[in-house]
Amino acid sequence: MTESSEWLIYRGAGEPHDGMSRLPPPPPWRDFAGRDAEGDGDGSRDRRLGAHRHLAELHRPGAEELEMINAALYLRRPLLVTGSPGAGKSTLAHSVAYELGLGDVLRWSIVSRSTLQDGLYHYDAIARLQDVQIAAQGGYGAAAGSPGAVEAIGSYIRLGPLGTALLPSATPRVLLIDELDKSDIDLPNDLLNVLEEGEFEIPELQRIADRLPDGEAEVLTADGTKVRVRDGRVRCGAFPFVVLTSNGERDFPAPLMRRCIHLELGRPDHNRLATFVRAHLGDEAARAGDDLITRFLERSRSELLAADQLLNAIYLTDAAAQPSRDRLADLLIQRLDRPR
Repeated sequence: MTESSEWLIYRGAGEPHDGMSRLPPPPPWRDFAGRDAEGDGDGSRDRRLGAHRHLAELHRPGAEELEMINAALYLRRPLLVTGSPGAGKSTLAHSVAYELGLGDVLRWSIVSRSTLQDGLYHYDAIARLQDVQIAAQGGYGAAAGSPGAVEAIGSYIRLGPLGTALLPSATPRVLLIDELDKSDIDLPNDLLNVLEEGEFEIPELQRIADRLPDGEAEVLTADGTKVRVRDGRVRCGAFPFVVLTSNGERDFPAPLMRRCIHLELGRPDHNRLATFVRAHLGDEAARAGDDLITRFLERSRSELLAADQLLNAIYLTDAAAQPSRDRLADLLIQRLDRPR
């Protein structure tokens, strides 16, 4: 086997071998082994949060970015951040949360099927019905604490990231609504009233509020804690610091734009990309991949690229010898806007 092919695990030779024993640990952002049975242990999730915290510590915003962030804080307005992939849009939210001691960032990742309801809360009516049927078969009836009792309804309600951010608190939470431009045409308009009023209702609780002790029900938040909601209404005390991000793939309606502070981030420079790599892979990887960072920046002047591609290339090419390293990097960092 040649030096340039020593890194290969699968060789395509049709002969069984023990190559899997040589497979190195996965990248930190693709390490699933540390998760517990419910998928939310302190393994890969903590490593990803650690990378976000490290990025937040190292983040040094420019003058315009600094001014727009503070304008949003003073005015209690959402901050709409647009820019190319890897420009540091998400890092901004983590940096504010870290420096101002506002806790973990609540994140709502938008897809084409996302609705306002997804962000506010979810009521699992089917699970409640099933539990009521099971309890009835067991002869429990509607005793207090059983699924059929009105007191139990909160067990089937979980607040979404937006709903959790709007809970009353002395200091605001930080909410990242990521890639809003991926949503369908209705979601930006649907957000308007909630972002303007800072409150929303849970009809399932309002209908039975007069039958609940003190009108309160205990529900679960997006980050796994239990809180009490009174009269089926969630109303913020301190308006959350909301960061809406967009890759610029679409325009937003004027009513949303006028309610937001708009920040346009330019392409990341060499220092910001090196910081990004250090946060995920460490100082040694950033130094070893300095040439790839330079090439990435040169290509990004005329091609649409994403910083995730750079991370993949630096991690993987660490195992490949020249000239395979350069060729492999080019294969991994392919332009995202190339003609079909």
